[in-house]
Amino acid sequence: MLLAASESEGGFHAPSIADFFPPAILFEGTIFQIDRIWIIRIVATIVLLTIFVVAARRARLVPGRFQNAIEMMLDFVRVQIVEEIMGKEHAKRFVPMITTIFFAVLAFNLTGIIPGLNMAGTARMGLPFLLALWVLVTYWAVGIKAHGLGGYLKNSLFPPGIPAPIYLIVTPIELLQILIIRPASLAIRLVANMVAGHIMLVLCFAATQYFVFEAVPAMKAFGVLTLAGGLIFTLFELLVAALQAYIFALLASVYLNIALEEEH
Repeated sequence: MLLAASESEGGFHAPSIADFFPPAILFEGTIFQIDRIWIIRIVATIVLLTIFVVAARRARLVPGRFQNAIEMMLDFVRVQIVEEIMGKEHAKRFVPMITTIFFAVLAFNLTGIIPGLNMAGTARMGLPFLLALWVLVTYWAVGIKAHGLGGYLKNSLFPPGIPAPIYLIVTPIELLQILIIRPASLAIRLVANMVAGHIMLVLCFAATQYFVFEAVPAMKAFGVLTLAGGLIFTLFELLVAALQAYIFALLASVYLNIALEEEH
């Protein structure tokens, strides 16, 4: 597992950022280039869609365990995230979007600890950026629809109760908030956590391979420690995968709710 950092030449090779840019499999050098991470994303998407299609087709008035588990997760997103932030009145409009974001991020995060995949689909910026852009566009659309373009910009860029000269400082900061900082906070946080988690796992398991198969006999016992560390970090990555999906969905709900408010 996770042997990308160890080469056949011998010796220990630490993981690097090159792990996240594997060679192309199809259409190299074009905008349609497909590599290992893209294959992982496609697999995760197919599995996620299959789970929900099967759950929908097997839905019963008296749910079984599988249906119960799916419904509990759906209710968690609806009640504990969207309704908790927006209230029931506004939540109905955004439950499908936030639910899609939550389960997409969760599925792509979990591929980082699945044997044979071993890389989070969110460990490269493209996908997190696309999800953050979806939130940003919706954020602007909701705010403009609720307050009009002028009212939305006034509420966002000129917070009430501030002396007029201070707007020279506050307004550029607020503009950066709604254009860059909020979407960047979504994408960068997610990518950074997935990259760090992958590197730690690769480091532990590559070190295990080195100690067990290549190191001198006196050092082989260290392989037990690195293997234990890898298993612990795998459990930790499971927690981080779920936590980052929750945080992404939560912040998306917060930002959309801000756009609906009369004053910021």
